[in-house]
Amino acid sequence: MRDLTTIASAAVAARPADRPRRFAVFCGSSYGRHPLHGQVARNTGRLLAAAGIDIVYGGARIGLMGAVADAALSSGGRVTGVIPEALNLAGVVHRGLTSLEVVADMHARKARVLQLAGAILVLPGGLGTLEEVAEVWSWAQLGLHQVPIALLNTAGFYDHLMEFLRAAAHSGFLSDADLDRVMVDTDPARLMTDVLARLAAAEVSAW
Repeated sequence: MRDLTTIASAAVAARPADRPRRFAVFCGSSYGRHPLHGQVARNTGRLLAAAGIDIVYGGARIGLMGAVADAALSSGGRVTGVIPEALNLAGVVHRGLTSLEVVADMHARKARVLQLAGAILVLPGGLGTLEEVAEVWSWAQLGLHQVPIALLNTAGFYDHLMEFLRAAAHSGFLSDADLDRVMVDTDPARLMTDVLARLAAAEVSAW
């Protein structure tokens, strides 16, 4: 298995010039039990498309992943899927995307998604979603990228995660600066506005 530095270095190398107008979306391959999860996922896809922001995500047609992609596509948005060879299966992979990239494994998938993304929106999901956000957050902590990360806290889904992270910061295992790297909101439009504001501020500070 490749070490973290190698994977992350590949992820942050040579991004396209239009990267800030393409957001990564991490979310579940299931719908979850709360009806708001599907509704908010679809609304997020529509909002991104309306704002002219492309999506890059894990390439599945199922669950919240499929809901975001379908809503964006039906609203005229562009969606890129990145899927590992092992999951490139009928019934799983979305064949109606703007573009689909098949990569070797899960590590390559995360690296490629981060390479293409100007920001990362995290909707509700399970272990896969948790692993994705934890890894890209830890890469940011190590200074390997500065891509904004935002949690869409639908129906309080991420309340317990944030409680744990605040406890980690209080106990000295996480700095306040690292905790503040991630934006959290219950409203997708407001969260997207905050992400775009952070991107704009970063662009100004770069000058």
